[in-house]
Amino acid sequence: MSTLFVCVTCRREGDPPAEVRPGARFYAALKERATDIDVVPVECLSNCTRSCSTAVTGPGKWTYVVGDLDPERNVDDILNFARAHKAAPDGLPPWRERPLHVRQHTIARVPPMRLPEEPK
Repeated sequence: MSTLFVCVTCRREGDPPAEVRPGARFYAALKERATDIDVVPVECLSNCTRSCSTAVTGPGKWTYVVGDLDPERNVDDILNFARAHKAAPDGLPPWRERPLHVRQHTIARVPPMRLPEEPK
């Protein structure tokens, strides 16, 4: 299982205030085409200088934050990466199999969260 979080408040520096922000347009395009991936809108991923941004995560898997996304050009890149993430047991798809944009614009890779051990 993998979840794709999409910042719906993202807009690039210098973009005029638009009725629908680029992040919201990106979310809508992903949601429309992602029949096999859970796409969830979020208010902010604190990556404003490299917007539009997404995060792909899953239980026991590495999390990736990807930025510099264009709602008109990178929908397939992110969906293909989210599918590869979902297929990888640890959330680590082979680097060369990741879409080029993802390889070049990954902001962070975060290890899986480990739950604290129960006291003995």
